[in-house]
Amino acid sequence: MKNSDSKTWLTAGTRQCLLRRALVKSMGYTDKDLEKPMVGIINTWAETNPGHYHFRQMAEAVKRGVWAAGGFPLEVNTMSICEVFFDLSSLIYRNLLSMTTEELIARHPFDGVILLGSCDKSVPAQLMGALSANKPMIFLPGGPMLPGNYKGETLACGTDSFKLWTRYLAGELTAEDLKQAEGCLYGSVGACPIMGTANSMQCATESLGLALPGSATAPAVSAEKMRFSEEAGRQIMTLIERKIKPSDIVTKEAIENCITILMSSGGSTNLIIHLTAIAKRVGIDLKLADFQRISSRTHVLVDVKPSGKGTVGIEFHQAGGVPALMKELEPLLHPEVLTVTGKSLKENLENVERSCRPDVIAPFDVPLKPEGGIAVLYGNLAPRGAVIKRSAASIVKFKGEARVFDSLAEAEKYLLDPNSDMDENKAIILRGYGPKGAPGMPEFGKYMPIPPKLYKRGIKDYLRITDARMSGGAFGTVVLHVCPEACAGGPLGAVHNGDEIEMDVEKGILKVNLSDETIAVRLAEQHFEPKEKFERGFVRHYIDNVLQADEGCDFAYLQ
Repeated sequence: MKNSDSKTWLTAGTRQCLLRRALVKSMGYTDKDLEKPMVGIINTWAETNPGHYHFRQMAEAVKRGVWAAGGFPLEVNTMSICEVFFDLSSLIYRNLLSMTTEELIARHPFDGVILLGSCDKSVPAQLMGALSANKPMIFLPGGPMLPGNYKGETLACGTDSFKLWTRYLAGELTAEDLKQAEGCLYGSVGACPIMGTANSMQCATESLGLALPGSATAPAVSAEKMRFSEEAGRQIMTLIERKIKPSDIVTKEAIENCITILMSSGGSTNLIIHLTAIAKRVGIDLKLADFQRISSRTHVLVDVKPSGKGTVGIEFHQAGGVPALMKELEPLLHPEVLTVTGKSLKENLENVERSCRPDVIAPFDVPLKPEGGIAVLYGNLAPRGAVIKRSAASIVKFKGEARVFDSLAEAEKYLLDPNSDMDENKAIILRGYGPKGAPGMPEFGKYMPIPPKLYKRGIKDYLRITDARMSGGAFGTVVLHVCPEACAGGPLGAVHNGDEIEMDVEKGILKVNLSDETIAVRLAEQHFEPKEKFERGFVRHYIDNVLQADEGCDFAYLQ
C-alpha cells in the first residue's frame, strides 16, 4: 500500500477532502497552514520514562523550526519504553513500537517526520519503523542526563549502582548509605549518562547520518539541545524538498561507519542486535562476522563509563562528541555516504577539528585499547555466535568448571552463599533467558553479583555465560547472546555441572569440552519452555515469531 502524504490526502473535489480540511480547521489552523508540507513529530514522551521527560519542550522547539522553514507541524504520541518501568524484558516492546511508528508515519499524511527518542529500545524501534515507512526523516536524540555526585564522587546511574550494590553485599555500605546514594545516581532527566545502550544508540543515529552532527551527545537539559531541536525542524523541510529518504542514507557503508563508532566508543553489546534488525529493514544482511571484522581493525578511543572514567554528556561531548571521534577515525570511514544535512560525511567533517581533549578521545595511534570494544565468539557452545564487551571485561582467557543454573534466583543464591564452592575457576552458566525463553532476552547478564567471599579476597570479576543480554552500562566478563538459545535447542542446554568450559577472546573461541555426540544425546533428553506462560496478546505473538539474536530479534515478516 502506498504511503499517505499531504497532497493526496487533500485532493480537491472530494467529500473526504471537505471533511479533512474541516477537521484540521476545527483545531484552529488556517487555509494557509494547509498549503504547507505537513511534518509529523513522533513523540515518545511519557511520565514513565525519565529519559524522555523533557520531550514536550523539545517538541515545541521542533515546531518553531518547522514553522520558520515553511512547514505545518503536527505532533503525535506513541508508546514510550523505559526498561525500569516494564515488568517484562522491554526488548519485546521494541518490535511493537517499531510497528506503531511505521504505521503512524505511513498512514498519516506526513510529508516528512521528526522522531524524538533517547532510551534503549525506543531509538532502534523508531529507526526500524521509519526505515520501513521510508519517508524523509530526521532523528532527534533526547541527549544524555547529567551525572550525579555522592560524597565528592561522580556517579553515573546503572554502572555505579552495580558497584554500590557489590559494596553493600560485602558489608562496606549500610542500607542508609544506599538510600542516600540513590538520590545521587542521576543528575537530571535524559538518557543514562554512560556509553550504555541508550547513548550508544543515540550516537549510532548520528554516525548512520540520520541525526544532525553533534546532536547525539548534547545534554538533555541544555540550551544546545533546544537549538538542535529547532534546527531539526528547519532541516526536515530541506529533506522533503529534495526527496531524501532514510533508505538513501542507511546503506551498507553507513552501517559500517556506525559499527566503527560503536567499537571505538566502547558501546553496548545490545547494538549488535539492534543494528542487525535496522539493517534488515532495508534489505542489508548484516552478519556477526561484519561486527568482528570491523572491531578487529578498530581501537577503543573514548574514555567514558562503563569501559572508562567519564560520562557522555560532559567529558565526551565537551571533547567534541561523535564528530570529533569520526574525525579521528576518518581513514576507516566511508566518506561518500549521504547524511540528513543533505551533504556527505566528508563534507560534514571538513571543518571538524580533532578533539581538544585527547585524554577523553584518544588519538588513533595512541589508543586506550588496541581493538574494538566488542568481540564475537564461536564454538560448540555458540555455533551461531555469542558476544562479549571486552573493553569492560578483565578476563580474556579461561579454562575451568561450569556451574549451571536455569533460574536467576538459583544463581544468585549460589553466588551469595559463603559456603558454596564458588571460586574464580568456575564459569557460571545462566540459560533459558533468550528471545523466546524469558521471553525477550532480559538483561540478566548484569544481575549475577560478585560473590562477597571473592570480593573480600580482592577478586572483582569472574566468567558468566548466558543466552540473555546485559545492560550497556554494566561491566565485567560476561558472554552474552549465546545463539541458538537454550529454548531453541541450543547447546547451552547440554552443559552439566563440572563440564570444562574454555573461552579465548583473542581467538574468538567459546566451547565446552564435550563431543558432538554427547551434546546431541544430552539435548535429546532436555526440553526448555519459556519461563512464563502467555496464552494471548502481543507477548504470545512475540514468542511465536521472534528470530534469534544473530538475526536481530525482529519478526521475519517485518524484514
